[in-house]
Amino acid sequence: MNDFIPAPIAQLPWRTILLLLVLASFGFVVLYSAAGGSLTPWAGLHMIRFMVFLAMAIVLSRFKERFWKTIAFPVYTVVVIMLLGVELIGAVGGGSQRWLNLGFIRIQPSELMKPAIILAVARFYDLLPPGQIRTWGAVWPLLLLLAFPCALILLQPDLGTTITVVSGAMTVAFLAGLPMRLFVGGAALLAVLAPLAFFFGLEDYQQRRVTTFLNPENDPLGAGYHISQSKIAIGSGGIFGKGFLNGTQSHLDYLPEGHTDFVFATMAEEWGLMGGVVVLFCFFLLFRWGLGVAMKARTRFSQLAAAGLTTTIFFYVAINLMMVMGLAPVVGIPLPFLSHGGSSMMTIMICVGILMSIDRHPGRRGGAFA
Repeated sequence: MNDFIPAPIAQLPWRTILLLLVLASFGFVVLYSAAGGSLTPWAGLHMIRFMVFLAMAIVLSRFKERFWKTIAFPVYTVVVIMLLGVELIGAVGGGSQRWLNLGFIRIQPSELMKPAIILAVARFYDLLPPGQIRTWGAVWPLLLLLAFPCALILLQPDLGTTITVVSGAMTVAFLAGLPMRLFVGGAALLAVLAPLAFFFGLEDYQQRRVTTFLNPENDPLGAGYHISQSKIAIGSGGIFGKGFLNGTQSHLDYLPEGHTDFVFATMAEEWGLMGGVVVLFCFFLLFRWGLGVAMKARTRFSQLAAAGLTTTIFFYVAINLMMVMGLAPVVGIPLPFLSHGGSSMMTIMICVGILMSIDRHPGRRGGAFA
């Protein structure tokens, strides 16, 4: 069969593409049920977006490492400018100013910062001489790269995205070889500053999310409503779930945001523990592939970028699942490939496309395009 299949197609990571298709298709089924057995308004658009962004990821996989190195800092700069544009002319939705209306598309630049910061930090440590990795010169540029986007994202306000951006950048910095004492010291400083940040840095609704996370039963019909209903939905699914189209929490509108942030609870109610295990196993396979790409990469930039992009996807999954199960405050992080949302899916598929590129071209010399 290889004689009849063009080499560029045969060389694609078909196992990974099939895995993504399984996750997106399951998301389609869950969103179809969440809408009461209708393709609109979520399920049909979900699959259309997935197919478009999958095609985009395949195109991105054709670029070589030199291309990603070349655009790392320019892309970071463009996204920072877009974040500034959000503050000046951004569209407001759900009480937050996070979107930029470009006419043909409504985009959330803070989502694009997640892969952009990974490429920028990976490029910085790729350029940094190995002998300077344990000096102050390896730290202050990282803090500068984080300061501008994080300040702009916090102004929106969007604490969840800020946490993801910082976590991704710090992961790359840790893998680049920054001394462990810096991370321990940073964690200690964060613990000291956390009370001040809570009382003076967070909005009222963000403070309520933290206190609700600590004890949601104090206000089950108010601030604790999301978490309480999410736990009820997950617990009522049992081992095998209530069955397709038989969920009550989402169909009777007890579960808020059952098609976006709390889509896992919608799924667990109808598909139960077994459905959750299948979803987690699929994500495990995706993370294993991403880390495998990082381990096989032949250059420092490719290794750092692949590991950082993989952990960015991991943070999406980990924070969302902890949130819907009451193990973390509600911060508005969608579940990849299952939640309805264009900007988040685009971001994830950009990460996947760059990982495919590194997998296809693990640091070989040559032009910027294959």
